[in-house]
Amino acid sequence: MTEPSGGSSDKPRRPVVVPVIALTALTAVGVTALLGGLGEAPDELDTLGAGAVLDQGQYDTKFVETRVTVVPPESEFQDEKRFLEMVFDVTNKGDETADVGLPAPKPEQAYLSAGFGASLLKITPAFGKDAGPFVFAQAKGGETRQLQPGVPARVIVRYQLQENQPPPEKVSFEVAGFEFSPDFNSDIPRWQMITSEVGDKFLPEVKARVTMTVKKGAAT
Repeated sequence: MTEPSGGSSDKPRRPVVVPVIALTALTAVGVTALLGGLGEAPDELDTLGAGAVLDQGQYDTKFVETRVTVVPPESEFQDEKRFLEMVFDVTNKGDETADVGLPAPKPEQAYLSAGFGASLLKITPAFGKDAGPFVFAQAKGGETRQLQPGVPARVIVRYQLQENQPPPEKVSFEVAGFEFSPDFNSDIPRWQMITSEVGDKFLPEVKARVTMTVKKGAAT
């Protein structure tokens, strides 16, 4: 601070004291900003692996495995295809048929769907747009896009690998949860993804982190 004109002082300047609480608050705000908002997974979440079972609210989900599947060509004019597959055993705990769903391109778009696939967030490594995802459930009659109430179903989330593209060693992703709560527009209760409002976005709250080692060499 500049001394008033015509005066001087030999007194040492007083250090500015910042309360510890204020520093802690500023640090917390900075960390929250770096993480991208309150919808991120808290650090204390354990990482689940193959064989783990998670209660997602609307779904009971077992993380079965991640594997490479080779699909033979349907004719001599076609080539075989290789897919990275994420395999789940899913039971719809609701009273109505649910959509299998798809992973959303961006986390802030995931809340628009109550389908199981939409709850899979931040899949790593990322795959190109042409690679998928292709998602379906296996049923007695073949493949289906529906999950019937109370009926366990095997759900496959599939990404196509390009020619000579090596599969990853591991696949990691985050998983959102669902709650049965009044609809924003009609107040009628329904299953919807649990989210936090961050600015003008609704970001899914992360319920679990999952990492699975990729098994290679499966064939259909």
